[in-house]
Amino acid sequence: MDPIHKALSDLADSQRGLEAGRTLAFEDFLAQLRWRPDRLIRNVHQVFHDMVRAYVGRGRDEYPDDPESINFIAYDFGPLLVEGSDQPFFADRIFANRFMSVIAGFRGGAQQNKIYLFEGPPGSGKSIFLNNLLKRFEEYANSPEGCRYETVWRLDRSLLADGGGADASEQLVRLLGDRRTTKLLQDLAGNRQAQPRQNYLEVPCPSHDNPLLLIPKEQRARFLDELFQSDQFKWNLSTGKEYDWVFRDEPCTICTSLYQALLFKLDDPAAVFRMIHARPYHFNRRLGEGITVFNPGDRLTRQPVQTNPELQQRLDALLGSSQVRYIFSRYARTNNGVFALMDLKGHNKDRLLELHNMISDGVHKVDEVEERVYSLFLGVMNPEDEQNISGFQSLTDRIERININYVLDSATEVAIYENIFGRHIHESFLPRVLENFARVIISSRLNESSPALLDWIGDGRKYLLYCDENLHLLKMAIYTGVIPTWLDEEDRKAFTARRRRQIIAEAETEGGRGFSGRDALDIFQDLYASQSRDGQLITMDTLVNFFTKTRPELGKKLPKGFLDALRSMYNYQTLQEVKESLFDYNEQQITRDVQNYLFALNFEIGTSVTCSYTHDKLVVTEAFLSGIEDRLLGADTSARRRREFRAETQRTYTSRTLTQEIMVGGKAITETELYLALRDRYVFHLKAKVLEPLLQNANFRRALKDYGTEDFKTYDHKIQTDVRFLIANLGDRYGYNESSAREVCLYVIDHNLAEEFAE
Repeated sequence: MDPIHKALSDLADSQRGLEAGRTLAFEDFLAQLRWRPDRLIRNVHQVFHDMVRAYVGRGRDEYPDDPESINFIAYDFGPLLVEGSDQPFFADRIFANRFMSVIAGFRGGAQQNKIYLFEGPPGSGKSIFLNNLLKRFEEYANSPEGCRYETVWRLDRSLLADGGGADASEQLVRLLGDRRTTKLLQDLAGNRQAQPRQNYLEVPCPSHDNPLLLIPKEQRARFLDELFQSDQFKWNLSTGKEYDWVFRDEPCTICTSLYQALLFKLDDPAAVFRMIHARPYHFNRRLGEGITVFNPGDRLTRQPVQTNPELQQRLDALLGSSQVRYIFSRYARTNNGVFALMDLKGHNKDRLLELHNMISDGVHKVDEVEERVYSLFLGVMNPEDEQNISGFQSLTDRIERININYVLDSATEVAIYENIFGRHIHESFLPRVLENFARVIISSRLNESSPALLDWIGDGRKYLLYCDENLHLLKMAIYTGVIPTWLDEEDRKAFTARRRRQIIAEAETEGGRGFSGRDALDIFQDLYASQSRDGQLITMDTLVNFFTKTRPELGKKLPKGFLDALRSMYNYQTLQEVKESLFDYNEQQITRDVQNYLFALNFEIGTSVTCSYTHDKLVVTEAFLSGIEDRLLGADTSARRRREFRAETQRTYTSRTLTQEIMVGGKAITETELYLALRDRYVFHLKAKVLEPLLQNANFRRALKDYGTEDFKTYDHKIQTDVRFLIANLGDRYGYNESSAREVCLYVIDHNLAEEFAE
């Protein structure tokens, strides 16, 4: 086979089967229906629900065992709105849960005709969101998983036309009765033999009705009862509200007229049903089939009533004039599909008003004919478009608003930067600084104060090591689905489901102001272009200086004190990372000390005992207990506090640890709550002082600067070992590379963070 023919053959093979256009007889359609009823008996809302669920999945709950959970789920919207899109839309967790809550209602069968308006400020990505959503819906609706069938009639000419199937031209020739027509008749017969025409007239339902609707309403329940076996689907069909429409809806006026005309002419219902066929409902946004999207500048059509004169002429010839009027509106083409308006201004304002009665009643007039339309009506609007829908109470009652505000989730904000500028941008920032840039942008979008957070936390100043005074950083963490570990036990217990709902509810009033999505990209571009240079990383100092000195007009739009609080939080977290990475503790020694201490507390001073856990021989002295308490409480702890601590610890050990956890629960001493709490205290106080010896050694800082060069080899073995250990641990535990690890260590030393956060 030559290359051209091979290429054409491969192309044909690749396209074969993509167009699921095979038309089925009604009986074959029913066979398909019995095989997969849950797919073929769906209205547009239910298909839309299944489409979103197919792409998004069930989501993930990071706290599945939390009794106060409000199902604030982490949904992956990548397959739905990002993958394969020219302009991806990144949904933050707030919007994802808001949208999925609306979609959950689509599966039920009691939906009212509504228009769902996605409302948000300019630059929030509303149009991108809706375009991507409709693209996925078109793909899904044309796939085997989303396929539904529509009605198409095949009118048997041999049964309907007079004279054994003669058409109107042949009837006219016979009626003339002239000898001169003999040749014309012969010519007609010859043409039929040379080009045999179909023995049926195909009449598609312009409203894309499900063929099931042609079963008379009063007979549907009995018919479906006989069609399906007694199984779970049959039970759902007969009792579930999601299938109410199957028993309630009526076919379009054209199909109803055809059914009645055929039944009257043939007087044989079986023959009529043999003319009913089904074919896949094919969606094509560009042609307006199943999906129609109007922009504000699209002019209103001059032909509100649509028809097919040639098809009408043939119907009149077969059934008699005026038996069936093949007229419909443009709305019929999106019946059981999607009708969308991009922005409620310009001509779309008039379109929305035209939809008034249709959305309210589900019916409108086409000439003097009533046409029912059951579509999914969607739209996007800006806040200033509100005036275009005010004053029509019956319409506004049918509008359901879904906010698409600016992103309030720092992880999503960073994903947007990665998409626009590339994932390599992380290489130009110290770890967590890029995320902090996103937090700065988001802070401008939040309300100044949060009544829900203040009611819960009270005075935010108690968390100044981790958060700002107005608790914006805490709210950002919660909006991202994170319950911070730095919350104390009392506040963690008070974080009830009611409080969580109150905090999430505040998001409805946030994200509508501050830096828009476009603003954020411009600001990031400015920072990245001006500060990212070869070999120089963007640090927290760089970030703060950018908003306070380079672009001070931007800093004025941020909450008061937010940048200082953000830097303080970053400094504290960075210090803990460096301490943790430098700390080379002896786990075995810590374990022995804590177990010996717990055992010794049960004996008087001066007693000699053998620890039943470690088998060490102990002499219980004040020096022995104080030596371990220096690591549990700190060396400067008063004698009174030491006595109180011993009494509390010994009481907990005897009343809970020994009797409940060990004797009843069968736990080892190292698995008990008291042991783990004391171990954490021990490690914490060891780490608190871990930097002191190194900070007092000027060579340590110079060795860090020289790390990776020949000069590094000139330092003594101990410093080289400490620096290598520190750099390696920062990489293994926190994702630093050698360059950023060296840079962050110098940052900690040069800013005297160990002294600033001295315990």
